[in-house]
Amino acid sequence: MSDRIRAIVALGNPGADHARDRHNAGFWFADRLAERWRVSFASEKKFKGDLARAGRGDDTVWLLKPTTYMNASGEAIQPLAAFHKIAPTEVLVVHDELDLDSGVARLKDGGGHGGHNGLRDTHRVIGATYRRLRIGIGHPGNASRVLSHVLGAPSPDEAIAIDNAIDAAIDAVEVVLRDGWMKGAQKLNSRRD
Repeated sequence: MSDRIRAIVALGNPGADHARDRHNAGFWFADRLAERWRVSFASEKKFKGDLARAGRGDDTVWLLKPTTYMNASGEAIQPLAAFHKIAPTEVLVVHDELDLDSGVARLKDGGGHGGHNGLRDTHRVIGATYRRLRIGIGHPGNASRVLSHVLGAPSPDEAIAIDNAIDAAIDAVEVVLRDGWMKGAQKLNSRRD
């Protein structure tokens, strides 16, 4: 598997009504990464999302925030990957993760969708070999409360923990881009949360 990451796709739901939802942890990551890299998002209809470009030529990394809503994320990922000839293994999908506590972030190679609707739709269009950045939002403890949890805002303490995890994840992604997947994953996945 190549170490190269050419597209970072952050999952979330568009609009002010969803801006503070835990489900938008991917968007929070993308906004902070764009700020650090001093790039701006612009609406891009053919890619069904907001797109930013970092770098030039072979060093280009595309940042995409789909505006398709979570359940149709693949509808934005597929045209970006096809147009720029980006292999699934060169895509890093950033998403909220119920199975990790708030404040935890992990890099992962491939795998299942774990019931996450954004990942399920991504699997549908590009398969399962893409890479993931999982940002923990914690689990509410009962399956019947999952929907209200992911569509709700974090508490102030949770928000601080998630912000810290996002900072650590951005640092790790920069290591991945500079020094390779294994070094970046080791940096993030061995972090004491």
